[in-house]
Amino acid sequence: MSITLTRNGVPAHHTIDIRHGGDAADGVVRARLYVDGALTLVSRVPARFPVAGGHIEVRVSESGLRRCHFVAEDGTQRQLAPDPRSAEGRRLRFAQHHPAASRIIGAVSVVVLLVGVGLNVLQVLEPISEIPPIADTVGTFESPVHLTPWANVALGFAAALGAVERATRLRYHWLLDGGAAS
Repeated sequence: MSITLTRNGVPAHHTIDIRHGGDAADGVVRARLYVDGALTLVSRVPARFPVAGGHIEVRVSESGLRRCHFVAEDGTQRQLAPDPRSAEGRRLRFAQHHPAASRIIGAVSVVVLLVGVGLNVLQVLEPISEIPPIADTVGTFESPVHLTPWANVALGFAAALGAVERATRLRYHWLLDGGAAS
């Protein structure tokens, strides 16, 4: 992700690099700020890097980048542009060249995530309601949906693909992408 900001009257290219799997040495996810190609700052995520005219905020989720914005001193915000070779950059290019297909894929990912959340909630409520103190207080709940193990696996796989699609579009919603880390 990158942005060009003016520093001392000269444009400077600021790039954020995040290794989502964590660093090889210790597994900690860190964000790195490069200014004109030179490593300037390194921080654990969530990160806040001071730059000319404001700061850059970086947050990740379990499925990708959650936030990477330049916040100016006056409070205005701009999202950094993804590297064209990254998954986010390729997804952005696809959305620009095929907007209708991109909207359909985005809508399908939201539907899959909503269905996944709804069905999982129904299936989890049943065994929880059978715990004796809960059953004595509010009664038991029988889920109207009982999926086979392969259907649960397929639903989980589809939900993971939907989460990755949303992450590459740099979209985040607390309910749909609730597995987000700071």
